[in-house]
This record gives sequence, structure tokens and C-alpha cells, in this order.
Amino acid sequence: MMLLAKALRARAPSLTRQRRLDPHVAARSRAYACSYPISAHPAPTTLLCRILSWRRVTPTCMCPRFQRQYSSEEDISQHGDADGRVHDSDGVLKALGVKDTIQNETLLASMKIIVERSKSLFEGGKIDRDMGKLLYQVATRYKGSDTSRDLLVDYVCEGKLTNEPQLSAALQYLKRYPVGPIDTKDFEECCGVGVVITPESIAEEVKKAMEESEKELNKKGDKLREHELYYVVKKRLKWADSKLVKDAVSKEVSTSLGARNIPAGKAKVISHPQNKQSSPCQQASPYLVGEARHFHKPGENHLTDGYVVTPRTLDLLKRHLEETGGKVITRFPPEPNGILHIGHAKAINFNFGYAKALGGITYLRYDDTNPETEDERYIREIKEMVEWLGHKPYKITFASDYFPQLYSYAVELIKRGHAYVCHQGFEELKGIKPPLSPWRDRPIEESLELFENMKDGKFKEGYATLRMKMTMEDGKQDPVAYRIKYAPHPQTGTQWSIYPTYDYAHCLCDSIENITHSLCTKEFQSRRSSYYWLCNALDIYCPVQWEYSRLNVYHTLVSKRKILKLILAGIVEDWDDPRLYTLSALRRRGYPPDAINRFCMEAGITVSEGAVQPEMLEHFVREELNRTTHRVMAVLHPLKIVITNFPHSEAISVPVSNHPNDPSAGVRNVPLDRVIYVERSDFMEHPTTSYYRLTPNQPVGLNHASVVISVENIIKDTSGSIVELHVKCHKLSDVHKPKAFIHWVSNPRMCTVRLCNRLFLHKDPEDLVDGFISDINPSSLEVIEGALVERTFPSAHVGTVVQFERLGYFCVDRDTKIHRGNLVFNRTVSLREDSNNPVPV
Repeated sequence: MMLLAKALRARAPSLTRQRRLDPHVAARSRAYACSYPISAHPAPTTLLCRILSWRRVTPTCMCPRFQRQYSSEEDISQHGDADGRVHDSDGVLKALGVKDTIQNETLLASMKIIVERSKSLFEGGKIDRDMGKLLYQVATRYKGSDTSRDLLVDYVCEGKLTNEPQLSAALQYLKRYPVGPIDTKDFEECCGVGVVITPESIAEEVKKAMEESEKELNKKGDKLREHELYYVVKKRLKWADSKLVKDAVSKEVSTSLGARNIPAGKAKVISHPQNKQSSPCQQASPYLVGEARHFHKPGENHLTDGYVVTPRTLDLLKRHLEETGGKVITRFPPEPNGILHIGHAKAINFNFGYAKALGGITYLRYDDTNPETEDERYIREIKEMVEWLGHKPYKITFASDYFPQLYSYAVELIKRGHAYVCHQGFEELKGIKPPLSPWRDRPIEESLELFENMKDGKFKEGYATLRMKMTMEDGKQDPVAYRIKYAPHPQTGTQWSIYPTYDYAHCLCDSIENITHSLCTKEFQSRRSSYYWLCNALDIYCPVQWEYSRLNVYHTLVSKRKILKLILAGIVEDWDDPRLYTLSALRRRGYPPDAINRFCMEAGITVSEGAVQPEMLEHFVREELNRTTHRVMAVLHPLKIVITNFPHSEAISVPVSNHPNDPSAGVRNVPLDRVIYVERSDFMEHPTTSYYRLTPNQPVGLNHASVVISVENIIKDTSGSIVELHVKCHKLSDVHKPKAFIHWVSNPRMCTVRLCNRLFLHKDPEDLVDGFISDINPSSLEVIEGALVERTFPSAHVGTVVQFERLGYFCVDRDTKIHRGNLVFNRTVSLREDSNNPVPV
């Protein structure tokens, strides 16, 4: 057996992820390996897969499941190779999901039980691919009693549950009635047992539904969409296989369209060119689509996949409903150890938006369980950012508010034999599978006494921890619940010398606050099992954890630790440096909260990880600012122009609309004098053929002034650089209309302008071999001193955003106060998505 374990470790790195083979997995193969010569072993992964998929590992045995004979050489060639890679030629391993379960011990154990039970029902028989998939779903989706699980396996193997809709109905039935005997007749009726729906009957129903829909839509002048027809047929044929229905609908729609050649992948629509109406999904709240459509109703926690049901579950849910009145309750639980970033904006919007859409409430709860990294500044700014995005918490709480109750829960956990005091150090606990603690089975009374001593400050930091007796989904054993820390806490001061970990405190705080939907990003999926385990171990109300993908943006990073490294290196100024994607940085840059909220809605709620380009966020920023901001004229790189024939002895006022599409924004009077300033790029002494602005032989118009100027003389310095132009002006009505109009300023105010570009050159700076610091864009910040802005610029309140005509959107920076009234602007976003030059050609 030791030789087998060594061979497995040496020859199956893909199976074990180059870690030591779990001795429990090796033990499962003992019965087969002892009678099989080591020298004749096939590839280790093949051997394990045989064990898990009912194959006897003997050279000349008949496999009852597959009705065929194997030899070791044949198995290696057809199902594996010398490196341990499995070639699933008959598709059975894939159907049963063996490759997915090998790395998950809990799921592996469940699969083994199902396999053994199914084996007893299939002596001399055969299991097909679809049945294998259903058995795999039983293993992954059902978390109830062994009796009910065996019932599901029996019904699948006996051919009574033949497709996913029937199995889903069975799972829902068993979740609804987790305790007590099953009414067989009611169960079979609810699951469609005995109902046979043939492909012919599906095709007939699709054709019938198609004809009815076309008649109805012809009257309304609407469109028939393929997915709508699918739902109509599925509603009528509840127990039909979803794939067969989809294929039948696609075939019928394609036939009806006839000669209309629709490209593959495009939505098939039968058009009736009259009134367009939005579909129900388009009218629904943006927080109730995508993954959120599958969320449970309050009090129906036990109906969700993966939720663990105990004998007390229904009573606890009943009491929960009495205390909450059936309201949806969510929470946004940030750690006050840093500034919120763009990913948090999605979490804020989802938690607050989902609850609000269903008439519920949301807590803002600070997860302040680590006093060493928390600060009052972060607590204050997190609240500011939540309110800046337009959300009002039902109540602001702290995990530290519940420290006394969390301590009582820990004592109860020890008394129930689910936790113990351990003295292993941090280094010993590192890694996925550290050795089991030698103190795991210490007496309960001893752990209680030691835990109290930890609370009373009798031990030094690191001497002891409280650990829970459970295995997480990622294989981590006995996670820490409490550790000793003598740092003062922002809320509780020096009252406590022990502090709970996230794994311990998070789910218990959710339970205390009666949270209905614990919404978190996918990196917390591996903690779901510990979340449910801890609540059930204490016999308290257990919320449902739902995961969704986090919001990632290319060309930036949001890790607090890495941003701090940028700050300490002097690369960025602080957490609110406008080049960062923290929320305070985006606010300082001038991004409106409504644009960020719309961006988060558009990103959607999915479970698929991915990232978006920053241009997507910039698009919503442009849309919002174009609608709401006043227009102002400014010149970043000024060129002086003297109008030699200016017809007035002093400056005149030119009325200019503050917003071209919003009369209610009013009109301002802009001075026009003999001396004006334009952008240097708006004059070219030796123009190209596609240049339409001011040249020695080409006049140009001045925006808003109804004036055309033409060059009379070019003034240069000793180095040959142009310093001034002398021009003549003419009324627009007296000359031909020029090819272009440019902006200008007269009697302006001086200002400083900062052009913020991407901080990193590559879209994934964290993936670079030399580290993200090596990827800093040297042109990420351009500071322009001596820029000019029209003197009629409105009050210079910090945060005011305006559009500099033809240049982009700019925000008054907080450094304006430091510069004693000298305006400082940050460019929020350019006018065009593809514009690298601030002034369009």
C-alpha cells in the first residue's frame, strides 16, 4: 500500500496538485490494490477513477456496469497515460463528474456513497450518461438526510426521475419537507414520476404554441422572440427535457423564418413592424435579474441548493419570520482597514439595491475584528462613500457590538465539543493541509479554562488560539475562531484581549441581525460550508450565502496592501490620488455617483469572473456629465493673439449659453477684448491637407462671438518659436463661413490643470514577472501650469465639474484651497473615448 501511495504521489501531480496524497483517498483503494500486483498497476489516476467508477482493478474481470473486459495495458491506452492524465473515452467519468470531485473530500465521500448504492441496483445492468449526470447533481445539490438522499438515488436508478426538471422538483419537495416520513403519492405527483414526454409531443406543442403566438402578435403588431416561445412551451410541458424543448423551438423558428438567413448566434425574431414593447426582463429592477432571479424568499432558506437542514431548521425559520415580518434584510460589511474601491461600489449597489427593490432594509456593518489594522479615518470615509453613492443604511453596526455574544457562542461551541484551544504557531498552521493539532482531542473542561485565561489576558500573543473542528471546502482544517491581540480597538478600547476571526464572526453577526441574504463575492465561496456549519453547530438561525463575481477593472489594482505600497513609494499621493480606482479617488477626479451606479448595474450580477475595460466606466461618466455639467472655455497651452482692427475701445460682453441643450441652465456674459488666447494646436504655420483650423492662408471662426479671424503677422522669438499672432477680425455675416470654429479666452484667470491617464501600461499589472511597480505609466500624470480659464467661471467649490469646450470634463481639486484661490483642475475624462490628444483635430 505504501508503494501504491508513493506511485500515486509520483505519477499523478495533476490529481494532487503536487501536494502529498491524502491518506484517506489512498485508504479507499486498499481493497483493490492489495490483490493487484504493483508492477502491473495502470496510471495512478486511472486506478483511482476505476475505484470511484465501480471498476474492479484485476487484469481479467468483467465490469458489470460497462459490460466489457479490461486489461491494464488497455486501460492505460484508453483511459489514462503514464503521467496520470485521464482520457475519458466512454464519457462516463465526465457524466459522473469524477474529475470535479477528486479534489473535494466532502463531495468525494458523498459520491462514493451514491456510487456504492447505485452499484447494488445495477448488477449486470448499465447506466447511461444522462443518469450519471443526475446522480452527480444529487451528490452536489442535496445536503439533507441520508434517507432522503438514498430515496433520490433509488428513483434516479429506477428510471422514475429521468431529467433535470423532475430532479429539481424532487429536491425542492425534500427541502420543503425535511423532517418526517415522505408521502410517496404526493412526492411522485409533485415530481412528475411516470410522465413521459416524447420528442414528437414536444415538436407538436412547439408548433401549436407558434401558431397561437403568431395570431396574437399579429393583432398587437409585436415580435415573437425565441426565448419567449421557449418559456411558453416549458410552462405547458413542465417535465419536458429543457434541451429537447430548446432544440425544437430553434428548429421551428428557423423553419418559420424560411428564406431569412439569420447569422448563427443571433436572436431569432419574427417581426411585426408596429408598436415596440419592452420585455418583462427589461421592465424589472436591475437588481432582480441575472443570478438574483434565483434567490430564495425570506423564510425559504431550506429550499436553496446546498443549504444544510437540521431538525431545528424549520422552527428557527419560523421564529426568524416572526422577528423580521418577512422582510428582505441584507448587509454591507466592509473591514475598516482601508478605503473602498470600485469593486465595493458593486457590492454596495447590490446589497442596498436588492433589498430596496423588494421593500427590505440594509445594514452597514463594520467587520472590525482586527484592531491592528483599523482606523477611525476609514470608518468615517466608508460611511461617506456609502452615502455619496446615494444609499442610506437602516442601521450602522459594528461586529464589536456583538463581542459579548460572540464570546458566549464560543464557550457554547467548546461545551458541545466543536472547538478546542490549540498552541500551534502561525508557521505550523500555514498551508492548505497542515498536520492535525495534537490538542484537538483535549478535554472540554481544559479548553474552557484555557479560553477564559485567553480572555483574561494571561497569555502572550500567539501562545494559544481557539480552533473549530471542521474542514472547509478548500481543504483547510480546523480554522481559527479566536486569537490573542493586545492592540487597542477603535470601538472597545482595551476591554478585550481576544478577537474573533472573519470565519467565526461573519456568519454569527449575520445570524444575530437576521440577515436573509448574505451576499458576497466568489472568493468567499470556499467559506460557505463553514458558514452553515457554525450556525447549525450552535442551533441558531442560519442565513443563506449567495456568491457573485467581483467587479474587476483592467489597467488598475484595488488591493489595499498594494495601494499602500504605491503610496509609500511616492508613486501616488494618497488613497484619493485621481489615478486610482478607490471611490474617494474617483470622487476627487469628478466621477459622478450616478455614473458609477449605472456602471455597476450594467456590469450585472453573475457568477462568471472577468474584468472590464476602464472605457466602460468612462462611457457612463461622459453620458452623465454631458447631461448635467455647464460649459466653460479654457486654454491649456495658450497662444496670444492680438486683433489689430478690434472695433471697440474696451472689452465687450458675449452672451454664451451655459448648456446648449438646457435653456434652464442660463446664460453667462464672456468678455471679448483686443487680446485673446487660443490653443497652440489651433494654429499651424505649415499645415497638412487635412488641417482646417487657423493657418497663414486659412481663416477660422471664434465660437459664440460670430467673428472670423485671419492671420496678418506671425511674431517669433530668437529661437524661432511662435509667441504671438496679429490677426484681423470680420463679422461672420460679411465673409464666407470658415471651415472650423475654435474656442478662446479673453481677460482670463490662470489655473493649473492635471491630466490623469492610466496608472499602468498593461491591463493586468499584477501578472508581470517584475511586479506591478515596474509597469507604472511614466505619463500617468501631466501637470500643466499657466493654463487659462474664462474669468466668468462659477464659484470654485471643490468637486465642481465643468466641460472645457473641445477639451473634456474637468473637476475643481481640493488643492485649490492650498494654492490660495489659484484654481486647480483634474481632468475627469476626455470628450472622446479614443482621444489621447486633449484637443480634437
